[in-house]
Amino acid sequence: MISDLLSVTVLIGILASGIRLATPYLYAAIGETFGQKSGVLNLGVEGQMLLGSFAAFYVTFKTGNLWLGLLTAMLVGALMGLAMAYVTVNLHAQQGISGIGFYLFGLGMSELLFQSLMGSVETIQGFPKVHIPFLSDIPGIGEIFFSQNALVYGAYLLVPLAWFVLNKTTLGLKIRAVGENPDAADSLGVSVARVRYFTIILGGTLSGIAGASLSIALLNVFQQGMTSGQGFIAVALVYFGAWRPVGVLGGALLFSLVNSLQLWIQVLGIPIPSDIAVMMPYVLTILVLVATVSRVRAPSALSKPFERED
Repeated sequence: MISDLLSVTVLIGILASGIRLATPYLYAAIGETFGQKSGVLNLGVEGQMLLGSFAAFYVTFKTGNLWLGLLTAMLVGALMGLAMAYVTVNLHAQQGISGIGFYLFGLGMSELLFQSLMGSVETIQGFPKVHIPFLSDIPGIGEIFFSQNALVYGAYLLVPLAWFVLNKTTLGLKIRAVGENPDAADSLGVSVARVRYFTIILGGTLSGIAGASLSIALLNVFQQGMTSGQGFIAVALVYFGAWRPVGVLGGALLFSLVNSLQLWIQVLGIPIPSDIAVMMPYVLTILVLVATVSRVRAPSALSKPFERED
């Protein structure tokens, strides 16, 4: 049975699924990267994903319009980001505790809305696969990389875009300056509050898309607690990737490929206890973080409130 994993068909399936399953991690983790680079730790990503996931599914279920559902998820995520920004930037709340509060809000509100507005699990027709002309016809490679849905392509295009913004633009310079030394940035005329508001709202928007990618692009269903800790994994991936978009991409692919592997192990009926198979990606994440976290340096002002001196 284990030899089945080595067949070409199964290997292509594992890789194609891994590429697809990395989508929510990439959106959420890239958004969190912007926030943390400006000095704000947001542990409410999971809650933002849950509310975004429900909003996208419900609107799509009612209207049949996938793009309207996606837009609604972005709006919901942005509003949660705005609330998070007010609490952390204006009220100077402890970021870890306030983030957990937003997570619990998203968890409870998504379950309440689901029970009130849906009541039972429904399914929809999600984003279809988009086959890239010519490239999708390449044996093996085409199925893995060039036969995915629009949100998958968007997640991978987001990586170089985020790298460019953070490293090659004036905005990126301001974000990095605020995250490293907000006092110095403030003395040079950079509005620390505006930069942090921008990054937190952007992170919330991308978390909303991450949630939408689950409910209307990958699973095509919404159920309570469907993110299963993916928001917290996204936060961990920022540390794993050393606050670099390319590093985040590597971590997301590593986690999603192992997750894809454990799913195929269960599908093929390989005699490994299902609980152990499900634990594999999480255990790997912990081991990788233990091995790498001491080798990287976080932004100096991360999780530290900024109060402007008069």
